Amino acid sequence: MVGQKRKTHLSRIEQMLYIIVGSAIVAVAYNGFLLPNYVAAGGASGISTITEALFGLEPAYVIWGLNIPLLFVAYYLLGKGSAFRSLSGSLILPFFVYLTRNIDAFVQDPLLAALFGSLGVGVGLGIVFLGDASTGGTALLAQLINKYTNLSLGASIAVVDGMIVLTAIVVFDIELGLYALIGVYMTSKSIDLVQTGFNKTKTTLIISNEYLDVQEAIYTRVDRGVTRLSAQGGFTDKERPVLMCVVNSSELGVLKRTIKEVDPEAFVIVTDSAEVVGRGFYDPA
Repeated sequence: MVGQKRKTHLSRIEQMLYIIVGSAIVAVAYNGFLLPNYVAAGGASGISTITEALFGLEPAYVIWGLNIPLLFVAYYLLGKGSAFRSLSGSLILPFFVYLTRNIDAFVQDPLLAALFGSLGVGVGLGIVFLGDASTGGTALLAQLINKYTNLSLGASIAVVDGMIVLTAIVVFDIELGLYALIGVYMTSKSIDLVQTGFNKTKTTLIISNEYLDVQEAIYTRVDRGVTRLSAQGGFTDKERPVLMCVVNSSELGVLKRTIKEVDPEAFVIVTDSAEVVGRGFYDPA
């Protein structure tokens, strides 16, 4: 029992470290790149960029002002789990934005600011997400739209960020609005990069009349496991096993050559795998 409590306590500390490190990176990227160049690249930070330009409001206060009521709404409409996962990040991120408010701008070029600022924001948010947490903000708003409309979560996020970008075009100009659009894209991609990493894997589906020989060759030459899937030929209406094998990108060439040597007539489908967890690949433990 004591061990279980200790394990839970440590996991909470680890989660808090993810939130702190990620929020600090987001804050530095925001104050160093995006805000001084008026790149409103979506999210609560994008809204605070617009309100700072229009009314001179402190961005940290604006982010707090957006997050706190959204947390209460999320608690009652989305459930306490969703609200609690966003609570720490919603309070810590604006705190770091406030602490770093006086740092000098790193660049004066809006395009560079959009690219590298959004990269930093995405990396920071990705780290927060790795801690199974959130920074709240417009992500909670998108969840609410998703729950009460027919829009998917991805479409809901696009609607919210799209409205912010359109507002940036009206408040600033179309050029800065387009930079903001670039920023939204960069943030999304850099979040994915942190979540899935650089080590891309490939999933192969192999259809072969010599599937037993192909399977054995993969075991011995590529040193990868194979899963045999049950399938049925659409034309012949006969049972036809399909082999599935996951390999690193560097192993794909060896795999294809091995299959071709065993069965030149084999039909091979190769797709990207965003993430693979398990023996021989990334092990979260």
